[in-house]
Amino acid sequence: MVHSVPMIRCPSCQRPATKRDGYDQRGRQWYGCRPCHRDFTATTTSAFSGYRWPADVILTAVRWYASYPLSATHVMQLLAERHIDVSARTVLNWVQTFGPQLAKTLYPYRRRWGRRWYVDEVFCFRGTQKRYLYRAIDQHGQVVDILLRDKRDRESAEAFFRRALKRTGVVPHTVVSDHHQPYLKAVATTTPTARHIRMGLHRARGETTKPIERSHVATRDRLRGARGLKSVATGQRFLEGFEGLHALRRGYVKLRALVPRYQPTKASPHDTTRAVMIAINTLGTQMRKAA
Repeated sequence: MVHSVPMIRCPSCQRPATKRDGYDQRGRQWYGCRPCHRDFTATTTSAFSGYRWPADVILTAVRWYASYPLSATHVMQLLAERHIDVSARTVLNWVQTFGPQLAKTLYPYRRRWGRRWYVDEVFCFRGTQKRYLYRAIDQHGQVVDILLRDKRDRESAEAFFRRALKRTGVVPHTVVSDHHQPYLKAVATTTPTARHIRMGLHRARGETTKPIERSHVATRDRLRGARGLKSVATGQRFLEGFEGLHALRRGYVKLRALVPRYQPTKASPHDTTRAVMIAINTLGTQMRKAA
């Protein structure tokens, strides 16, 4: 018995396509929409539409650059060994474009955030320039949010908390920070119901900022080989992609929702590595062009 394949919807007018109109150079089916007179394929709305290289190649380059202490030139050379000839600048453009999109697509699969937040900053140096990376984690060690700023003041702290509240939809009941003075008014302004605990790193007992300090290690290790961040905008985009992939590897993402055959209790480190790669490619199919 032969089953007919249903026509996909036009990405412009959302009506079913009215005809099949041949194939493109890659063998993908062209569809035609008579009401709006547009031709399209199943991947027209994909974030990778219009790029020379397929999504798996681009995502592999992004994954290598964001996950390991590699330069863009190193990634370019690894791709060249696989007969994929791109420039180091192209690798950086891919990281800047698709890293944040990948992190955003991961959000629905993130585990539930806790309501006890540890907040601190990482100092990022590039020559004589100094920038400040605001980071927060919950009691489980999951990164809540990050924000790179030029200044370390009350305005930056408030911007960070507002961004974290908006992106997670979670209001903390406790915020633990060091004795940085701007946190006092920032916490009182943005989360007035939260209990603010100001503690240091070295204490014999009681609450400390040690969890967030330990969480900085992976970020510091990656930035050490990057020779700093050139600008706040590009640094923020890179770090969003880095933190998203780091969360995927550390188990803060529901990996089984992306890879149904993955069994966390029985998986070896090799199985987990392969599952992460499959999950990233699956997320790539869900990434869409900005409207």
